[in-house]
Amino acid sequence: QVQLVESGGGLVQAGGSLRLSCAASGSISSIGDMAWYRQAPGKQRELVAQLRTNGMTNYAGSVKGRFTISKDNAKKTGYLQMNSLEPEDTAVYYCQGVIKGAAAWGIYWGQGTQVTVSS
Repeated sequence: QVQLVESGGGLVQAGGSLRLSCAASGSISSIGDMAWYRQAPGKQRELVAQLRTNGMTNYAGSVKGRFTISKDNAKKTGYLQMNSLEPEDTAVYYCQGVIKGAAAWGIYWGQGTQVTVSS
């Protein structure tokens, strides 16, 4: 079965940096678009960044210029580099990937990783 496993979350002071990773495993034949979402307590899930297979990126206005989405096709791993972190960035971060398994395309989600930014 296809799985996305996230890592890299943690506690960081305001102004610091973290890099989140999202590793895909299983019977994967193709990987399409990927994205990162986040959800803070009591808040709606928010699209943070997305990376299309043609290389185009989109970022939420609140993170533009501070976050960078990327991927390593050989490692089947996506990344979210987060710089100049602010307390408002505190949330559970989820990766999403459009992945083709043995035959069918599907949308897969990581299990989430907590990012906490202290003042």
